[in-house]
Amino acid sequence: MDYGIWTLLPIVVVVAVALKSRRALEPLILGTLLTYIIVDGLFFPIGWMDAFFRVATDQSHQWVFMVCGLFGALIALLGASHGTLGFSRLLGRLCRGPRTTLIVTWVMGILIFVDDYLNIMTLSTCMRKLTDRQKVPRETLSYIIDSTGAPVCALLPFSTWAVFFAGLFYAEAGIPELGYGSAINTFCAVIPFIFYAIAAVALVPLFSLGLVPKLGRMKKAYRRVEETGKVYSPESAELNLEDEDDSPAITGCLWDFVLPIGTLIALTIVGGELFLALVAAIAVCFLLYIPRKKLSLTRFCDLAMHGFCNMIPTVAIIFFAFVMQEGMTEIGIAPFVINAVKPILSPAVFPAIAFLVVAALNFTTGSVWGITAVTVPILLPLAFSIGANPLLVMGAIVSGATLGSHACFYSDATVLTSSCCKMENMDHALSQLPYSLCAAGLSAAGYLVCGLLM
Repeated sequence: MDYGIWTLLPIVVVVAVALKSRRALEPLILGTLLTYIIVDGLFFPIGWMDAFFRVATDQSHQWVFMVCGLFGALIALLGASHGTLGFSRLLGRLCRGPRTTLIVTWVMGILIFVDDYLNIMTLSTCMRKLTDRQKVPRETLSYIIDSTGAPVCALLPFSTWAVFFAGLFYAEAGIPELGYGSAINTFCAVIPFIFYAIAAVALVPLFSLGLVPKLGRMKKAYRRVEETGKVYSPESAELNLEDEDDSPAITGCLWDFVLPIGTLIALTIVGGELFLALVAAIAVCFLLYIPRKKLSLTRFCDLAMHGFCNMIPTVAIIFFAFVMQEGMTEIGIAPFVINAVKPILSPAVFPAIAFLVVAALNFTTGSVWGITAVTVPILLPLAFSIGANPLLVMGAIVSGATLGSHACFYSDATVLTSSCCKMENMDHALSQLPYSLCAAGLSAAGYLVCGLLM
């Protein structure tokens, strides 16, 4: 059924309420309700609860919820053992000031490239204390972490993003015939055209060195630090009541951090399964801390459960983001937007349009891979039919998905970043938005120029 312009109403309401309230969960709940009122009318409670059930019973969604909870447990254990403190003090030797601290954060974000979840949660654990000590606003830390999460994963052929997009593209008619061999080799040919990810990653060191100015809420965050010394906003104060003590009297053992995190990264690379790698990392914590009496068995179990429960607000936002995805699928937002832009298609502008369409759909739904899976079977055949460059179009699709993950107020990457940096979600989302838009503008211009020349 075609709902016409009503298709866009839930998204407009969600964004408007989120901007006004500076919260994410309540606007999402309102948006999902409004979506199912439009779709089901007076019977909207039935459709709404059916979406709840589908989200709760979907194994891929359950995987996300469990990974978030287990990361919370691991972070709590690392903090209580003071292993994080030991690693932070090692990195602190490189962090001589705010600029070098930000550059170190950026470099580490590039090195932890396997998965955006792994990147976000590991980097925030390592660097939060260091940036606090240098009086760097949490908004800056979260911006750098988010900018080296999905964008870095999108640029490397041995990340979870590469595996997903390579398989998705190679399944389309005409792509294997391009002659690059395997799916991964084809993705490697696409990497130079993933303009948004390149721009987002490149902007970070320019910002860190002061070559890109502080804009919008980021500028206000730096002014807050100068005036009050607070690295986070008053709205984030409650999230920081249990920060670990990093006084000189407490010594942290480097290996209490390196061995669990090393196990996590190594097993994720080798096995490709983050959930099992997290279980193994927690098991390594058990073997490290209990025999040495760093933690008692009771304390260990209590901390693991406490850390798991600390992620419930994050999981709640992600859950309703998934419900929003279900609603947007039922209301037909992807066909609506694609049909709206069909009349202006041409080989020259198609890559830029593909980028903007995928970015808009990802931004409005928070469904990074879901929207891509829906749009690729539409966009790639269209590209071949009008003679657009397929590599450029594939790069535009990955760029649009990366922008959605990076900039959407309630995408899993945005929510996880703010949660792990212990700050209100909208503080992070709105402070990084100007830089996301800068990268998006550069990318759109790049696709227009390349569309005309290639």
